[in-house]
Amino acid sequence: MHVVSPSASTGRSTGRRAVLRPLGVAAVALIGVGYVANVDPNTPGHYPTCPFLAVTGWYCPGCGTLRAVHALGHGDLMTALARNPFAVVALGYVVVTWVLWLQRSARGRSLRWLAPPWVLYGVLAAILMFWVLRNVPGWTWLSPA
Repeated sequence: MHVVSPSASTGRSTGRRAVLRPLGVAAVALIGVGYVANVDPNTPGHYPTCPFLAVTGWYCPGCGTLRAVHALGHGDLMTALARNPFAVVALGYVVVTWVLWLQRSARGRSLRWLAPPWVLYGVLAAILMFWVLRNVPGWTWLSPA
């Protein structure tokens, strides 16, 4: 009699092998964060200028993210929030999602969307509002400067 394991019948792997993907993503992310933490984006010449900012003179939703990651790499949450508050919140969500992915992978379960479509549309609307508001005169507290 041939017994098929649950993971073989569903095409999912379990155990150590299953966590290789999330751990690989974490390794690449940590290398990137380590590089940004050590090579200061506040010093000109290390990173390219934002193409949207260079062409339009307006800040995009991502402007200031490198400086925010640099500040987070040095444990400076307040500076990170000053550079790009939306990116700091998004990075927190990414970390939580990664932890859930790791847990589900270790248990042999697949990672599904963690939010219904209406939440995703809400996030898109929030990104667009952030994009507009950080370019409104008088709202300099949202600018990455």
